[in-house]
Amino acid sequence: MAVTLADIKKLRDITGAGMMDVKKALEEANGDFDAAKDLLRKRGQAIAAKRSDREASEGCVLAKAEGDFGAIVALKCETDFVAKNADFVALTKKILDVAIANKPASLDELKALQLDGFTVEALITERSGVTGEKMELSDYAFIKGATVDAYNHLGNKLATVVAFAEAGADKETAHGVAMQVAAMNPIAIDADSVSQEAKDHELQMAIEKTKTDEVKKAVEVALKKAGINPAHVDSEEHIESNTAKGWITSEQAAQAREIIAKVSAEAAENIPAKKVEMIAQGRLAKFLKENTLMEQAYVMSETKETVKDVLKKAGITPVGFQRITLNQE
Repeated sequence: MAVTLADIKKLRDITGAGMMDVKKALEEANGDFDAAKDLLRKRGQAIAAKRSDREASEGCVLAKAEGDFGAIVALKCETDFVAKNADFVALTKKILDVAIANKPASLDELKALQLDGFTVEALITERSGVTGEKMELSDYAFIKGATVDAYNHLGNKLATVVAFAEAGADKETAHGVAMQVAAMNPIAIDADSVSQEAKDHELQMAIEKTKTDEVKKAVEVALKKAGINPAHVDSEEHIESNTAKGWITSEQAAQAREIIAKVSAEAAENIPAKKVEMIAQGRLAKFLKENTLMEQAYVMSETKETVKDVLKKAGITPVGFQRITLNQE
């Protein structure tokens, strides 16, 4: 059966596959549209299976808010070339629209939803046959609130959604907070929202860093008293290279090693526990201030107002946020 250009265009519009792929499928199926769709799907499955071990590190991340619901989806692929393709971006938008319309409670539920006659997962597999690359729906996040705002960063690699307790929240401020979450990547709304486990972990890291810093200070003081530049002996590699360069003598190298070993041990044994705790608590407080939304400096303010100050003026309260990015941070 002869395949017409109209047939090819019709199936291409249905599947989004390439023109030559559609033509070949229709010819093999003798013009049977359903059979041709099956052939295209199987080709996508074969490519997906063949490239299953490939890394899909590029992709498209998009967010959308509608009413009291907001969602983000991340569709990944292998190359930036495919990620920027209009059809790939359009597919991501269609998946996002399905998420907004159906409000699935998990990534698996989203993958199982129907889109263009397929499940979302099956459609992605089919499109993998079109692009010739591994494609996967890697992330899905959603949020609910009286007001929800979404922000899509230029380049489609980062998106956020933020929910507020008040209906009709000021749109400009709400969007500014969504941009804040994108730019500053807070870990929680406020200190009370940070889990005790996370606080304990951060405090322990602060304690270890404080102890290390105190020992380092003691060693530097001792080295300077001996007439040795601490920067020349701050690692075994530097000691060897600086000795070879003639910046320190062999005697100084040996003396530095002895001082470092002795003073490090003594300082570690004699660091005041109260001092360590006080400094570590200060570091924890600084961490929470810099990494919780309400305490961060508002990126849209020229007067260094905090997000909390801005939201108080606007009379709105954030109740949650989601952030997905494919960028290295």
